[in-house]
Amino acid sequence: MPSSGRPKFRRRPADRPAEILAAALDVFVARGFHAARLEEVARAAEVSKGALYLYFATKADLFRAVVKDAVLPNIERVKAAISMEVPFEQAARSALTLLAGAVLTDRRITGVVKLVIAESRSHPELAAIWHETVVEPALSLLSGLIAAAQARGEIRPGDPRNYAFGLAGPLLLTLIWRETFEPIGAEAIDVEALARQHLDTILRGMTP
Repeated sequence: MPSSGRPKFRRRPADRPAEILAAALDVFVARGFHAARLEEVARAAEVSKGALYLYFATKADLFRAVVKDAVLPNIERVKAAISMEVPFEQAARSALTLLAGAVLTDRRITGVVKLVIAESRSHPELAAIWHETVVEPALSLLSGLIAAAQARGEIRPGDPRNYAFGLAGPLLLTLIWRETFEPIGAEAIDVEALARQHLDTILRGMTP
């Protein structure tokens, strides 16, 4: 019987955005934002460049979608796992454990952070996207937890946002270390152990 010429398998249009985002994440991490080409993303996702433009008008739009797809679900998982009403130490340990296990050990996500740091001077839209999508929601969540704990007398008086920066600082250093120094042979960091030890140390200073 002659072939109809139709492909045996055709992906549903609903699947294409997810495939494009997965391909774009790999391309951005491997090539950087400036060097990445939409043609390369389309080829990796096995779609036409025209199909890619149906979903994302610019490379910055694609990057924003990649950040939301790769990182925001982890922040939502942290929100779901903690509550303003539970003791702060319990909430902080749950949050840092989730972040350390799901974000800081994911080379693709740390690769995106490296990309933002390296290229935001020439592409400030990257910093803006990362700030509004990841940094500000995470800081607001942590600051809110700290403010609630202060109201219960669990945490010393002080600016909740500054406390949040103090908690997050070593984790950012861990990202930089993993992406900059480990590839040249520096000793690897046990991210989860570092997060636990750091929290033990800073809680002593935050607790009345």
